[in-house]
Amino acid sequence: MSDMKAVIVQCGEEEYALPVESVITIEKLEHVNPIPHLPEYMLGLMKNRGELVPILDFQQILYGNSAKNNENARVVILKTESLHIGLLVLDAKEIIDIPESKLTSSGLMAYSRTPYFTTIANLETRMITVVDPEILSKTLAGMDEIGEYVSSQQLQEK
Repeated sequence: MSDMKAVIVQCGEEEYALPVESVITIEKLEHVNPIPHLPEYMLGLMKNRGELVPILDFQQILYGNSAKNNENARVVILKTESLHIGLLVLDAKEIIDIPESKLTSSGLMAYSRTPYFTTIANLETRMITVVDPEILSKTLAGMDEIGEYVSSQQLQEK
């Protein structure tokens, strides 16, 4: 592992880091087309730069309540191997450099329900949990169906 450049987002009272190389853009929540019969955390699809992006309410995933009515809420569009996903967060605050010496994974192994938390940045005045977008996109319930739906919609548009 080496030093990490990360976008810091907020959900609940906590801060989370998303690797900057996974971040495509940060947007305000625009019109989202809901899709019936998907998990509660899945708000629907939003168009971003001509691409359909499923919007996942990260606040809902982590804390069981939605960020969609918060005026500071932002959608962080992330690229993964299989598709782009949008994470709705309470705020996207800053980009920071996290020294490798400040990253630790101790304490995270107990959380089998959150395998996408890969490490913790233990900084002087704050602790920031690092989220792996790839693992997140593969481990959330319903993500396979979401990926298939997005693919089928994109094929229909062509």
